[in-house]
Amino acid sequence: PPAFDVTGLPTLFGACVYSFMCHHSLPGLISPIRGKNRLGLHLALDYTLITIFYLLLAFTGAFAFAHLSDLYTLNFVPTDNENIFLEVVEYFLALFPVFTLSTSFPIIAITLRNNLQSLFLDTSRIESYNFVLRKLLFPIVTVAPPLLLTYYLEDIGVLIEFTGSYAGTGIQYLIPTFLVVSARRHCNNLLGLGVVNKYKSPFSHMAWAVFVLLWSLMCVILVSVNISEKNS
Repeated sequence: PPAFDVTGLPTLFGACVYSFMCHHSLPGLISPIRGKNRLGLHLALDYTLITIFYLLLAFTGAFAFAHLSDLYTLNFVPTDNENIFLEVVEYFLALFPVFTLSTSFPIIAITLRNNLQSLFLDTSRIESYNFVLRKLLFPIVTVAPPLLLTYYLEDIGVLIEFTGSYAGTGIQYLIPTFLVVSARRHCNNLLGLGVVNKYKSPFSHMAWAVFVLLWSLMCVILVSVNISEKNS
Protein backbone atom coordinates (compact mmCIF):
# COMPACT_ATOMS: atom_id res chain seq x y z
CA PRO A 1 0.00 0.00 0.00
CA PRO A 2 1.09 3.64 -0.41
CA ALA A 3 3.18 5.10 2.39
CA PHE A 4 0.67 7.89 2.98
CA ASP A 5 -2.87 8.31 1.69
CA VAL A 6 -4.66 11.45 2.84
CA THR A 7 -8.04 9.96 1.92
CA GLY A 8 -7.56 7.39 4.67
CA LEU A 9 -7.45 9.99 7.45
CA PRO A 10 -11.20 9.77 8.23
CA THR A 11 -10.88 6.02 8.70
CA LEU A 12 -7.83 6.60 10.89
CA PHE A 13 -9.74 9.01 13.13
CA GLY A 14 -12.60 6.54 13.48
CA ALA A 15 -10.19 3.73 14.35
CA CYS A 16 -8.38 5.95 16.87
CA VAL A 17 -11.59 6.78 18.69
CA TYR A 18 -12.62 3.14 18.56
CA SER A 19 -9.31 1.95 20.00
CA PHE A 20 -9.56 4.56 22.75
CA MET A 21 -12.42 2.52 24.19
CA CYS A 22 -9.81 0.09 25.45
CA HIS A 23 -8.75 2.71 28.01
CA HIS A 24 -11.98 2.52 29.98
CA SER A 25 -10.46 0.06 32.46
CA LEU A 26 -7.65 2.38 33.54
CA PRO A 27 -9.49 4.15 36.41
CA GLY A 28 -10.49 0.81 37.88
CA LEU A 29 -6.90 -0.39 37.70
CA ILE A 30 -5.31 2.75 39.12
CA SER A 31 -7.65 3.38 42.06
CA PRO A 32 -6.68 0.35 44.22
CA ILE A 33 -2.94 1.03 43.86
CA ARG A 34 -1.55 2.53 47.05
CA GLY A 35 1.86 3.76 45.99
CA LYS A 36 1.27 6.07 43.05
CA ASN A 37 4.68 7.74 43.04
CA ARG A 38 5.94 5.76 40.03
CA LEU A 39 2.56 5.11 38.49
CA GLY A 40 3.23 7.46 35.59
CA LEU A 41 6.43 5.61 34.73
CA HIS A 42 4.70 2.23 34.85
CA LEU A 43 1.88 3.43 32.60
CA ALA A 44 4.39 5.00 30.20
CA LEU A 45 6.26 1.70 29.92
CA ASP A 46 2.98 -0.13 29.43
CA TYR A 47 1.87 2.14 26.61
CA THR A 48 5.33 2.02 25.05
CA LEU A 49 5.07 -1.76 24.89
CA ILE A 50 1.58 -1.51 23.39
CA THR A 51 2.84 0.99 20.80
CA ILE A 52 5.68 -1.34 19.82
CA PHE A 53 3.23 -4.19 19.24
CA TYR A 54 0.92 -1.95 17.21
CA LEU A 55 3.80 -0.72 15.06
CA LEU A 56 5.04 -4.27 14.57
CA LEU A 57 1.56 -5.32 13.48
CA ALA A 58 1.18 -2.33 11.15
CA PHE A 59 4.58 -2.58 9.47
CA THR A 60 4.43 -6.33 8.94
CA GLY A 61 1.00 -5.91 7.36
CA ALA A 62 2.19 -3.05 5.16
CA PHE A 63 5.09 -5.08 3.78
CA ALA A 64 3.23 -8.38 3.50
CA PHE A 65 0.09 -7.27 1.62
CA ALA A 66 -0.38 -5.15 -1.49
CA HIS A 67 -3.84 -4.10 -0.29
CA LEU A 68 -4.94 -3.96 3.33
CA SER A 69 -8.54 -4.37 4.43
CA ASP A 70 -9.88 -2.06 7.14
CA LEU A 71 -10.38 -5.08 9.37
CA TYR A 72 -6.86 -6.50 9.52
CA THR A 73 -7.84 -10.13 10.01
CA LEU A 74 -9.72 -10.12 6.68
CA ASN A 75 -6.34 -10.10 4.96
CA PHE A 76 -5.82 -13.67 6.14
CA VAL A 77 -8.62 -15.26 4.13
CA PRO A 78 -7.99 -19.02 4.00
CA THR A 79 -6.69 -20.30 0.68
CA ASP A 80 -6.02 -23.74 -0.76
CA ASN A 81 -2.88 -24.58 1.10
CA GLU A 82 -1.14 -27.93 1.09
CA ASN A 83 0.51 -27.19 4.40
CA ILE A 84 -2.02 -28.13 7.08
CA PHE A 85 -0.29 -26.04 9.74
CA LEU A 86 -0.45 -22.87 7.63
CA GLU A 87 -4.08 -23.55 6.79
CA VAL A 88 -4.93 -23.89 10.49
CA VAL A 89 -3.12 -20.60 11.18
CA GLU A 90 -5.04 -18.88 8.37
CA TYR A 91 -8.38 -20.08 9.72
CA PHE A 92 -7.41 -19.06 13.24
CA LEU A 93 -6.46 -15.53 12.14
CA ALA A 94 -9.59 -15.16 10.01
CA LEU A 95 -11.82 -16.33 12.86
CA PHE A 96 -9.98 -14.43 15.59
CA PRO A 97 -12.66 -11.67 15.82
CA VAL A 98 -15.27 -14.40 16.21
CA PHE A 99 -13.35 -15.89 19.13
CA THR A 100 -12.97 -12.55 20.90
CA LEU A 101 -16.58 -11.50 20.36
CA SER A 102 -17.85 -14.91 21.43
CA THR A 103 -16.20 -14.45 24.82
CA SER A 104 -17.00 -10.77 25.38
CA PHE A 105 -20.46 -10.50 23.83
CA PRO A 106 -22.32 -12.52 26.52
CA ILE A 107 -20.75 -10.45 29.30
CA ILE A 108 -21.52 -7.16 27.55
CA ALA A 109 -25.06 -8.30 26.76
CA ILE A 110 -25.75 -9.29 30.36
CA THR A 111 -24.35 -5.98 31.60
CA LEU A 112 -26.50 -4.02 29.15
CA ARG A 113 -29.59 -6.02 30.08
CA ASN A 114 -29.02 -5.34 33.78
CA ASN A 115 -28.48 -1.63 33.09
CA LEU A 116 -31.70 -1.43 31.09
CA GLN A 117 -33.61 -3.19 33.85
CA SER A 118 -32.17 -0.80 36.44
CA LEU A 119 -33.14 2.13 34.25
CA PHE A 120 -36.74 1.16 33.53
CA LEU A 121 -37.67 -1.17 36.40
CA ASP A 122 -37.53 -1.08 40.16
CA THR A 123 -34.84 -3.65 40.90
CA SER A 124 -35.85 -3.87 44.56
CA ARG A 125 -39.07 -5.62 43.51
CA ILE A 126 -37.95 -7.21 40.27
CA GLU A 127 -39.82 -10.45 41.00
CA SER A 128 -43.13 -8.61 41.09
CA TYR A 129 -42.99 -7.90 37.35
CA ASN A 130 -44.43 -10.37 34.89
CA PHE A 131 -42.38 -12.98 33.06
CA VAL A 132 -42.23 -11.01 29.80
CA LEU A 133 -40.63 -7.98 31.43
CA ARG A 134 -38.23 -9.97 33.56
CA LYS A 135 -37.06 -12.65 31.15
CA LEU A 136 -37.97 -11.74 27.56
CA LEU A 137 -38.24 -8.02 26.77
CA PHE A 138 -34.86 -6.71 27.90
CA PRO A 139 -32.79 -9.68 26.64
CA ILE A 140 -34.46 -9.34 23.23
CA VAL A 141 -33.84 -5.58 23.16
CA THR A 142 -30.21 -6.27 24.05
CA VAL A 143 -29.50 -9.06 21.58
CA ALA A 144 -31.72 -8.16 18.60
CA PRO A 145 -29.86 -5.02 17.30
CA PRO A 146 -26.42 -6.71 17.04
CA LEU A 147 -27.94 -9.75 15.34
CA LEU A 148 -29.79 -7.59 12.81
CA LEU A 149 -26.65 -5.59 12.08
CA THR A 150 -24.56 -8.69 11.48
CA TYR A 151 -27.23 -10.12 9.19
CA TYR A 152 -27.79 -7.07 6.98
CA LEU A 153 -24.45 -5.23 7.17
CA GLU A 154 -21.67 -6.47 4.91
CA ASP A 155 -19.08 -3.69 5.27
CA ILE A 156 -17.70 -4.00 8.79
CA GLY A 157 -15.54 -0.93 8.24
CA VAL A 158 -18.65 1.27 8.16
CA LEU A 159 -19.74 -0.14 11.51
CA ILE A 160 -16.31 0.55 13.00
CA GLU A 161 -16.33 4.11 11.67
CA PHE A 162 -19.88 4.75 12.89
CA THR A 163 -19.48 3.31 16.39
CA GLY A 164 -15.96 4.65 16.73
CA SER A 165 -16.83 8.17 15.67
CA TYR A 166 -20.36 8.94 16.83
CA ALA A 167 -20.95 6.63 19.78
CA GLY A 168 -17.28 6.50 20.73
CA THR A 169 -16.88 10.26 20.62
CA GLY A 170 -19.84 10.80 22.89
CA ILE A 171 -18.94 8.09 25.37
CA GLN A 172 -15.17 8.41 25.40
CA TYR A 173 -14.59 12.12 24.73
CA LEU A 174 -17.57 14.38 25.39
CA ILE A 175 -19.06 12.83 28.52
CA PRO A 176 -15.70 12.35 30.35
CA THR A 177 -14.58 15.87 29.44
CA PHE A 178 -17.71 17.49 30.83
CA LEU A 179 -17.58 15.25 33.91
CA VAL A 180 -13.96 16.19 34.61
CA VAL A 181 -14.59 19.92 34.19
CA SER A 182 -17.67 19.73 36.41
CA ALA A 183 -15.85 17.65 39.05
CA ARG A 184 -12.94 20.09 39.18
CA ARG A 185 -15.28 23.02 39.69
CA HIS A 186 -17.12 21.12 42.42
CA CYS A 187 -13.84 20.27 44.19
CA ASN A 188 -12.66 23.87 44.00
CA ASN A 189 -15.91 25.07 45.54
CA LEU A 190 -15.81 22.35 48.19
CA LEU A 191 -12.12 22.36 49.15
CA GLY A 192 -11.02 25.80 48.05
CA LEU A 193 -8.27 26.88 45.69
CA GLY A 194 -5.50 26.58 48.28
CA VAL A 195 -5.47 22.77 48.33
CA VAL A 196 -2.63 21.31 46.25
CA ASN A 197 -2.93 17.78 44.91
CA LYS A 198 0.52 16.35 44.29
CA TYR A 199 -1.02 13.55 42.21
CA LYS A 200 -2.89 15.86 39.87
CA SER A 201 -2.75 15.14 36.18
CA PRO A 202 -0.30 17.06 33.98
CA PHE A 203 -3.30 17.64 31.69
CA SER A 204 -5.29 19.50 34.32
CA HIS A 205 -5.27 22.80 32.43
CA MET A 206 -8.55 23.88 30.87
CA ALA A 207 -6.87 24.06 27.47
CA TRP A 208 -6.66 20.26 27.36
CA ALA A 209 -10.41 19.95 27.80
CA VAL A 210 -10.93 22.39 24.93
CA PHE A 211 -8.45 20.41 22.83
CA VAL A 212 -10.37 17.17 23.45
CA LEU A 213 -13.63 18.82 22.39
CA LEU A 214 -12.04 20.18 19.20
CA TRP A 215 -10.47 16.79 18.50
CA SER A 216 -13.81 15.02 18.89
CA LEU A 217 -15.49 17.53 16.59
CA MET A 218 -12.80 17.00 13.95
CA CYS A 219 -13.18 13.21 14.23
CA VAL A 220 -16.93 13.41 13.70
CA ILE A 221 -16.57 15.74 10.70
CA LEU A 222 -13.89 13.66 8.97
CA VAL A 223 -15.66 10.34 9.49
CA SER A 224 -18.97 11.85 8.34
CA VAL A 225 -17.29 13.08 5.15
CA ASN A 226 -15.75 9.66 4.58
CA ILE A 227 -19.06 7.83 5.04
CA SER A 228 -20.88 10.24 2.72
CA GLU A 229 -18.20 9.81 0.04
CA LYS A 230 -18.49 6.02 0.24
CA ASN A 231 -22.26 6.15 -0.12
CA SER A 232 -22.18 8.62 -3.02
